[in-house]
Amino acid sequence: MSVIIGLTGGIGSGKSIVAKVFECLGIPVFNADATAKDIMNSNPIIKSKLIEAFGNEVYSSTIDKNGNVAETLNRSYLSKIVFSDTHQLEILNAIVHPITIQAAINWAAAQTAPYVIKEAALFFESGSSKGVSKIIGVSAPKALRIHRVMKRDHCTKEEVEKRMTYQIEETIKMKLCDYVIVNNDQQLVIPQVVTLHEKLLAELK
Repeated sequence: MSVIIGLTGGIGSGKSIVAKVFECLGIPVFNADATAKDIMNSNPIIKSKLIEAFGNEVYSSTIDKNGNVAETLNRSYLSKIVFSDTHQLEILNAIVHPITIQAAINWAAAQTAPYVIKEAALFFESGSSKGVSKIIGVSAPKALRIHRVMKRDHCTKEEVEKRMTYQIEETIKMKLCDYVIVNNDQQLVIPQVVTLHEKLLAELK
């Protein structure tokens, strides 16, 4: 089983960019958030729990080219519920995070690289650091992060700031991490990742 290294950061910090650099260096990457979305769309037990917790509207019916009806997660509906009520967010995390954490552990067990990256937004907030040896934080100024998310998600500043309130404050999160990569559009990211990659390989020996 490969050693699992966590990769996290606040919304808009650029975790995905850093993850892609690690992939270019031959390090497998597990995207916890993407896996969680896939599980919510494909796992019948999880789907049943989500409907029970948030109502039938949490899934939308779509028809494919063959005329088959499929139920897909209504992300905008779910987001409005959980990002306006902390208790509802806790319910969602309790349903989805345990199975996502186990999926990451199972995936890492099948890898042969010296280490793998588990990319997730809410390591500390959700307790999903289980099985993770070290955690890398990706840091960027708040104003830049807001600008990136507004551009990426076509949303307002107020909507981004509201989502930020459900994450640990940036400076605190970075202090909880073992390593920090700065992604502020001024310092080059690739050299930072390469240096850290070499350090991790040396430490794992």
